[in-house]
Amino acid sequence: MHRVVITGMGAVSALGLGAAPLWRAMVEGRSGIRPLVSPDPEAVLRMQVGAQLPAFDPAQHFDDARLSLLDPISQFALVAAREAIAQSGIDFSTGDLGDRTATVIGTGVGGEASRDHQSRRLYRDNAKRIHPLSILRLMPNAPASHITIEHGLRGPAFGVTSACASSNHAITQAVAMLRTGLADAALAGGTDASFSLSGIRGWEAMRVVAPDTCRPFCKQRRGLVLGEGAGMLVLETLAHAQARGAVILAELAGTGMSADAVNIVAPSADGAARAIRAALQDAQLRPEQIGYINAHGTATIAADASETRAIHMAFGEHAKRLAVSGTKAIHGHALGASGTLEIVAAVGALREGVIPPTANFLDPDPACDLDYVPNTAREQRVDAVLSNSFAFGGLNAVLALRRFDG
Repeated sequence: MHRVVITGMGAVSALGLGAAPLWRAMVEGRSGIRPLVSPDPEAVLRMQVGAQLPAFDPAQHFDDARLSLLDPISQFALVAAREAIAQSGIDFSTGDLGDRTATVIGTGVGGEASRDHQSRRLYRDNAKRIHPLSILRLMPNAPASHITIEHGLRGPAFGVTSACASSNHAITQAVAMLRTGLADAALAGGTDASFSLSGIRGWEAMRVVAPDTCRPFCKQRRGLVLGEGAGMLVLETLAHAQARGAVILAELAGTGMSADAVNIVAPSADGAARAIRAALQDAQLRPEQIGYINAHGTATIAADASETRAIHMAFGEHAKRLAVSGTKAIHGHALGASGTLEIVAAVGALREGVIPPTANFLDPDPACDLDYVPNTAREQRVDAVLSNSFAFGGLNAVLALRRFDG
């Protein structure tokens, strides 16, 4: 079984383009949540805030002919992938590496912006035809396909969809292929762009959206804040990365997955705890070796309390000594992209010895009784961390990362 390492990261988020700006905002507790820019100026929305990309101009990244093929999910994924590849310094034209590189990209909802736009033309404007490339824009595998085309990646390639856990499930599949020798390198991550009118209306109807801001784990939390963006990783086997002299950011030591098999909406602490234990076992880490957990931390009443119980169940007494933070207060809940955006926090904590805070924290909630690193970053060396993703439908994926010292 090959060890797997991270050699590149890329991010597109409400904090702008790049993993570095996102990490700086995480450490500073500086949120990208701002007043919502409506996709329809005539619509009266209950959702008032969102973590939207600031001033993203696709024409700066793609020519007109290519843009006709690209929903925002593919645009975001391609930009993030370019950054990850550039940081890694990997050259896919070397030898047979293009044939030996996998591409696995998660998305929670697929090309929602394209679907919404064409549906409004069809049903509101009574259009007789819709855009002939509509299916190609909205299909959930489109981001993976476009990344393979742009970079000549001819190995296994597919999309993964498991709502808010899509990123972590995609990364898990890539890790499995690298470990077993099906690939030497992989592009893996997630992307979502859900600020369509129908998407907003759907979230409004669920009544889980905060009216003001995202406050994970605190007593005053009132729901999630929708976000958007993409996060991408370059993963390699340790042997491949070392052979080409790559800078290794962290080791992706283990993965754990589970299904609650209880309720399509309500979370199960038992299901989440099983995924945490599975990640620890896979990484061959003892609970006391984990110093930090980047929590799923949606800031909904039920989910935060359930995640807290899951951490207690999985860690026992060590739960009280863990640093736990929820960075969705910074980048919002970017659905299928969230897991990889949160890997930026996990890797940053390992490399810089800084734990990003849970921003916007006010008063503690008795149902959430862990150390959530409220509001101010903490300097603390950690050697191993977890990143949690728990999705609607009871689908859980947890990643364990370890410091790599050579």
